[in-house]
Amino acid sequence: MNLAEEFALLAYGDDGAPVTDGIHLDNGLAGALLLELALAGRADIEEKNVVIRDATPTGDPLVDDALARIAADEKSRKPSHWVSKLAKDARKRTMERLVETEVLEKQQDKVLLVFNRTRYPAPHGVQPTPETEARQRLTAAVTTSAVPDPRTAALCALVGATDLDRKIFRDLDRKEVKARLKAISEGSWAAAAVKSTIDSIQTAIMVSIVAATSTAAATS
Repeated sequence: MNLAEEFALLAYGDDGAPVTDGIHLDNGLAGALLLELALAGRADIEEKNVVIRDATPTGDPLVDDALARIAADEKSRKPSHWVSKLAKDARKRTMERLVETEVLEKQQDKVLLVFNRTRYPAPHGVQPTPETEARQRLTAAVTTSAVPDPRTAALCALVGATDLDRKIFRDLDRKEVKARLKAISEGSWAAAAVKSTIDSIQTAIMVSIVAATSTAAATS
């Protein structure tokens, strides 16, 4: 399971509805795809722009779609550009994939008999195993001093950038969680080049969220 799918499972509640707003959700999913490309050795950051080091497909449809779109662009662009670009359909693609693989179900109904609503609950109300495992990895990362593996560290960066840590670790002291997430970010859990790339993507996610929030406020 890729980081975008893990993030989606964490960002949806037991009732199948998002526990965060659309801006944080969409930009988080887009950033997750970039993080996945970085971990797979396909993408890197060079002179503040995303560059493709290896265009070979990973075998994951969601990740490979993002890889192809970036590789097809003749112009070098900043991570924030790709976060905003991929955010436009990352949620639709990710949720469709989770339904196709039967990790989640798609349910549609109406609110107040007027407004259409789509929810993505787990089959039979049982938390999906990948979500349980992701939560366990995250909890271990923030409650112990052990060095996390690169994928878990990247997931920590993702939930920190989108403020999803408020929901995931709501029973833990927020200051301690933030301090631990900061320590993980500054740790030596990956090669310097990979870590630098992940740091840049984390920053890009936060920049894109701020920009999208400002735009939404200005047009409301």
